[in-house]
Amino acid sequence: MKYIYLTLLLFMMSCGGKQSVPQPGYMVVNGNYITVSGMALGTSFKIIYNDSKKRDFYDSVMKIFDEFENSLSLYRKHSIISKVNRNEDVVLDDYFIEMFNRAREITEQTDGAFDISAAPLFEVWGWGEKEKIKVTPEMIDSLKQYTGMDKIRIEGRKTFKTSPNVRINSNAIAKGYCSDIVAKFIERQGISDYLVEIGGEVVLKGKNRLGKDWRMGIDKPFDGNLIPGQSLQAIVNISDKALATSGDYRRYYIENGVKYSHTIDPKTGYSAKQNVLSVTVIASDCMTADALATAFMVMGLEKTKKFLMQHHDIEVFLLYADKDDVKEFVSENMKHRIVNP
Repeated sequence: MKYIYLTLLLFMMSCGGKQSVPQPGYMVVNGNYITVSGMALGTSFKIIYNDSKKRDFYDSVMKIFDEFENSLSLYRKHSIISKVNRNEDVVLDDYFIEMFNRAREITEQTDGAFDISAAPLFEVWGWGEKEKIKVTPEMIDSLKQYTGMDKIRIEGRKTFKTSPNVRINSNAIAKGYCSDIVAKFIERQGISDYLVEIGGEVVLKGKNRLGKDWRMGIDKPFDGNLIPGQSLQAIVNISDKALATSGDYRRYYIENGVKYSHTIDPKTGYSAKQNVLSVTVIASDCMTADALATAFMVMGLEKTKKFLMQHHDIEVFLLYADKDDVKEFVSENMKHRIVNP
């Protein structure tokens, strides 16, 4: 998810005691727990890991970010995804292929509520590579003929489209996917206690410095709540899982008195009209959690409940508007994690 602000707060108390906030690009040591932080993928990242050798993985992680952006960043003109969108002859790498195949699966599972091929629709509303333009119903209808995962496919290491106007946008799955990639790198170093967070998408393994599960905060979803952790709805105990949140209370604009959120329904081409304010998803991997958090914003509460009846491994904390109140839906398999803030 393309967030400027994080939707989640990593509680420093869960690492034990009061700590200074690491500056970008710095390493902070607290016992055997190392914190490395910085900026990448247009947002901030933080990695905390238990390493008796006190190794600094900053340079290695930055190299991963660079390789990842060369594949999937829409803001790098030479990236693979940018070349695919410009219909240039390009050989796909493993990052692109794995992202594309998983995105296609989630599109099928969510009946199109998540769809990376809806890039032309994201763009006209100002949520893609281009500035927002004046949107008309005729324009939306015209663009919808170029959206749908049936209009682009992979054969070998090449993409094939039904039209050169077909484009894709991986922003709603990329940060979660990259969190998975960095987590796998950390594990390959022989580390079993860690947290990897990129722009609010998190992978957690093992225990924190106090020997307990990691704790994450879920922000209250009201307009103007721009500082993560300033006002919390709940705290979640979590380990050996991945977590992602999507919400409409930080990324939106108001035009002629109408609020337009960044969550676009691929089927209609307009902002999702559900009363869902934010969705936090826990899954076995962060790429899945990231994509599903976006999908559930589009699907709404009732369709999300139906989805969960068929996917028992997915956990959800959903906040929705009911008249003037904010109400919670917590899936049964997530209730044991919730701690009141």
